[in-house]
Parts: sequence; structure tokens; C-alpha cells
Amino acid sequence: MTQGPLILVIEDEQPIRRFLRASLTAEGYQVQEAEMGGQGLRLARQQPPDLVILDLGLPDVDGQEVLKSLREWFKAPIVVLSARGQESQKVNALDYGADDYVTKPFGVAELLARLRTALRHSSGGMEATPVYTLGELHVDLGARRVVVGGEEVHLTPLEYKLLATLIKHAGKVLTHRYLLQEVWGPGHAEETHYLRVFMANLRRKLEADPARPRYLLTEPAVGYRLAGE
Repeated sequence: MTQGPLILVIEDEQPIRRFLRASLTAEGYQVQEAEMGGQGLRLARQQPPDLVILDLGLPDVDGQEVLKSLREWFKAPIVVLSARGQESQKVNALDYGADDYVTKPFGVAELLARLRTALRHSSGGMEATPVYTLGELHVDLGARRVVVGGEEVHLTPLEYKLLATLIKHAGKVLTHRYLLQEVWGPGHAEETHYLRVFMANLRRKLEADPARPRYLLTEPAVGYRLAGE
């Protein structure tokens, strides 16, 4: 029988570790556990996992430091667990190289969906096809053609670049700073009003109800995400 991906859980709260182990093994994943940041770093080096779930609030080492240490060499996905009200920590974690975050308390369905998306990106799945489809949204990245509900939609060059960046990381939350640097350049990393205006324009063109977006999702105080599943 083929073994599933190995997931390293770095989390100091035993009930959460128990919940994660039960949920992940039921889905066919292999699980390693560490209750301290230092222990997690050692386990990751001894047997590099396919994905790390990392709690930010660890008793021995700050979770952000564990993340930075891992990203010095570890290329696979890292999904951060964070408590509510830690928006600045979420932003920092994403800027330091986390692939996604899940806010406590979390549901198992959401967590598993986030893990599947992160692992799919790790395997290079998004590079396999130049055509991205999500519901009524179809984007031919090779032809730079956008179709919604069978109707072609005209986007400005910057609108298209913003959409293409979100598609490249579909399902993953991207911080305001990251999107501004990718689309407008390093000199515009703080110009969040650009992003709000262009995201509103994209929603008007792509969403059936821009006030209740299906595709272009807001992560409050953090950034934006293109729906992945």
C-alpha cells in the first residue's frame, strides 16, 4: 500500500496535536509530532516532511523564528496555525515564507482543503496547464484570454497581471505587500490603495456579485486569495 505524504506537526497543545493526528491519519497522511520548536527543527532535518503544520505560539522558540530557520533550507509547504487577532503575525509569517495559515479554532474540512492546495503547488500541479478554470471563470494564460460565463472579458495589463499572480498561487493567501511588489514593483510595497482599487475593478468584471465574491476572496488585514476549491 502506498504511504501518503508525511506531515510534521509542530504544536505544543496536546489536544490539538491529537485532533490533527486523528484527522490526518484518517485521510491517509503520515504524521510526525513535535511539541517544541527546537524538536520540530531536529525532526525536519532528520526526516524532511512533505509539509509542516507550524503553530506560532511555541513555548521554547517563537514560531516566526522556527519558520525563518526552516526556510533557510526547507522548500516544501509550511502551513501556519495562528490565534484570532494575530493579523500582523499572519502577515509576517506569509512574508517569511509560509504558504498559508489556518486560524484557530479551525474546522477539519478547511484544514484538509488548505493542505491539499499546498501539496498540489509543491508538486508543480499549477504549471502543468496554461488554462485555469474555476467555476465560470476560464483563463488561458498562454493566450492571455479571460472568459466568464462564456463571455470574453477585457482586462487592463495591470488587472491581468494581478489576476495571473493570484492564479499562480491559487488557494494561497498573498499579502498586500507581496502583491504590490509582484504587480507594481518594489517601490510600491506600501501603496495598498492601488490594490483595493484594482481588486474592486477585477471583482466588477469577474464576479456575478462583487459584494459577495466567489473567486477573489479577501483575507482581512492580510491580503487576498483566489479560491482554490
